[in-house]
Amino acid sequence: MEISPTIVILLSTYNGANYLEEQLDSLLRQTYDDFIIVVRDDGSTDSTQQIINRYMHKNQKKIYKLPGKQVNIGPSASFSNLIQYIMNEKGTFGLDRLYIMLCDQDDIWLKNKLEVQISKMLYAEQKSIGRPILIHSDLNVVDEGKKLIAKSFIKYQGLEIRRNQFTNLVLSNLVTGCTILFNEELAHEALPIPDKAIMHDWWLALTASAFGEIIFIDIPLVKYRQHANNTIGAQEFAATKLSTEAIRLRLFTSKRNSHLVDVAEQAIEFQKRFGKSLDLKQNLCLRISSLMTHSLVGIQRIFYRIARAL
Repeated sequence: MEISPTIVILLSTYNGANYLEEQLDSLLRQTYDDFIIVVRDDGSTDSTQQIINRYMHKNQKKIYKLPGKQVNIGPSASFSNLIQYIMNEKGTFGLDRLYIMLCDQDDIWLKNKLEVQISKMLYAEQKSIGRPILIHSDLNVVDEGKKLIAKSFIKYQGLEIRRNQFTNLVLSNLVTGCTILFNEELAHEALPIPDKAIMHDWWLALTASAFGEIIFIDIPLVKYRQHANNTIGAQEFAATKLSTEAIRLRLFTSKRNSHLVDVAEQAIEFQKRFGKSLDLKQNLCLRISSLMTHSLVGIQRIFYRIARAL
């Protein structure tokens, strides 16, 4: 095992000119400097591609761009293409083994992010040789001008990291893509990421949970920039107590939850791919979750509650 392996940072961009330079600068200031950056632009119409070309020229053999003309396919498919590309071309870059990070265009990485995460990865691999491993961390939430909104993204969102198990991850993703480091075993297991996957990071988390290990680092390693053009964005969690009337409306409203339908379709896809390799409880959770496609919202919510209780 290499003591200081090369990390591949995969960066997907789309009309990110406002923040891209600051993100790239934060990558180039890392305390761990054995890394390369591979960029795929998703059809930007602003000056994003000019910024990428300028940084590539200034940082040759450090920053690379996917060859050929790239068209807009959305963030999840763009990252999926990047992962597949580096898996296919690792020999071209002189890499014997892959350690992969995913990078958004508008955040800022703390300077010790790579150092902290690769250290944790190498330690985990010593104990779990050959297993898929995904490592993720907390984040600071900041506004467009980098003013702090929340010290902890996890607490701000009301996420329960203790529920970072497969049966919980089927229903709700607790892993933020821009914080993750994963090994080649996970990439090999997860690819190809299907169109029915809600997001690439969710699919990676599900795969790691099913066949390997997810490790959470309880410190912020990224400044997550909250702005009007975030693809998903961070929303502050607020606990609410539902009245009897609110519960009745949830159960009997005629409109089913489209997100739960997406979750169900992702579960169907995961079981189709991996069902024969999963245990009884994992398959049961996927099967119950798949029933959330039901057209009656009351029944849809009942299946959600049953799956969540597993």
